[in-house]
Amino acid sequence: MLDIQDLSIRFTRYTFGLKKKETCVVQGLDLSIAPGQVMAVIGQSGAGKSLLAHALLGILPRNARVEGRILFKGKPLTPERLSALRGREIALIPQSITALNPLLRVGVQVARAARLSGISKKDTPTTVNRAFSRYLLQKEVATWFPFQLSGGMARRVLTATATVGMADLILADEPTSGLDPTTAREALGHLRELADTGKAVLLITHDIETALQVADMVTVFCAGTTVEVAGAEDFKGFGQLRHPYTRALWNALPANSFVGTMKPVERTSNTIGCPFQSICNKQDATCGLSSPPLKHSGNGRVRCHHA
Repeated sequence: MLDIQDLSIRFTRYTFGLKKKETCVVQGLDLSIAPGQVMAVIGQSGAGKSLLAHALLGILPRNARVEGRILFKGKPLTPERLSALRGREIALIPQSITALNPLLRVGVQVARAARLSGISKKDTPTTVNRAFSRYLLQKEVATWFPFQLSGGMARRVLTATATVGMADLILADEPTSGLDPTTAREALGHLRELADTGKAVLLITHDIETALQVADMVTVFCAGTTVEVAGAEDFKGFGQLRHPYTRALWNALPANSFVGTMKPVERTSNTIGCPFQSICNKQDATCGLSSPPLKHSGNGRVRCHHA
């Protein structure tokens, strides 16, 4: 369904004296999602997870430059093709609830999303009612404006807006933020149901434990780079996690050792060798000489000289 190869995202800005400066925030990012699959993308804040979703939709700011290869259903995802697919075959559940139009009733916004995705005018009311019911929203909520919604309700409206149509690829950017544990599990369960019908779901989240309840595969980001792709079952024990960063991330959870020894990793243009060596307890001279490629390991992939 979706294949991303060696994706890089750079931002250009002007510093003091109008000197042009380019910052690379995502580099060498690889990711693939098959139909019927939920791919969870996890990592620390600032790792580039949300930038990935924005790049796929072509909604990055003008000073951004995207390089690499993105294939959707086997064909390059060009800007021209993206304009025809956005909202129809590719839908986004945004992280911020400010994505809702404050001047329109939420029912109108969900109905418009349904119509844009290809739902007929005749079937739209039934489809919208079904979406509201799926996410435990009362019918009268359709007549409300966004300011009348609680944070959790707004999050569910955004999810309903993205999933009401016939999109084959769902980009879910922190869809459980602000939801109580029960509602969060139900929301992710609906995404799992969508995947079971043949759709592909890219689940961007920092909540590893909740994501593992519905994910088939997990892609781990660090400093804008894919460091590991692993099956959800690999997180049942430390023996199957191959990258030191992934093990440290998993070990930092309260349910595990609760050892928070990691520090943020920043990629700079003059980084020599592996950008993760500063947080790795296995780093040696080899790590300082070259950045490791993303190689196959077991049923996943890992970017490490010693994995």
